[in-house]
Amino acid sequence: MGRRRFADMNCGIAQALEALGDWWTLLIVRDAFFGARRFSEFERSLGIAKNILAVRLAHLVEHHIFAKDGVEYRLTEKGEGLLPLLTAMREWSDDWVFGKGAEPVIVKDRRTQRRIPRLRVTDADGKDVTRRDLITVPGPGANEATRRRLERR
Repeated sequence: MGRRRFADMNCGIAQALEALGDWWTLLIVRDAFFGARRFSEFERSLGIAKNILAVRLAHLVEHHIFAKDGVEYRLTEKGEGLLPLLTAMREWSDDWVFGKGAEPVIVKDRRTQRRIPRLRVTDADGKDVTRRDLITVPGPGANEATRRRLERR
C-alpha cells in the first residue's frame, strides 16, 4: 500500500505535508539551512541512498522549495519560509525528547551571538495564547466540506 496523498484535501497542514513529502525532505531542508548546497553534502550528512536523495531533491525543486543552480541547490523564498516550522519542531524536540540542558543544537543570532528567543503564538496585542484561546473558522479558500467540518465543532 502506497502513501496516501493529500493533494485534494482543503487543509493548509495537509497541503504543507504534500509539498514537503516525508521526513527525509525536512532533514534535507534542515541541512540546507545549515549550509549544504551540493548533492554530495546532503548525501554525506544524511547517509541517505542516492536514489532516494535524488527523488527528494527533485521534489523540492518541483515544489519551488529549492532552486537548482548548476550543481547546487539553494533555498527559495518559499523554502526560507520553512524556518519557523523547523524552529518549532526543534524546540518541541528540545523540550519533549532531549530535555532542557541536553539540546543537541543551539541556534544563535549571528550578529549578537545570543540564543534566539523561543517561538510564541500570540494574540494581536502580543500576549501568549494557548490552544484553548483559539477557534477555527472557515477562511476564504474553504470548500464546502471544510465549512461543514468546522461548523460541527
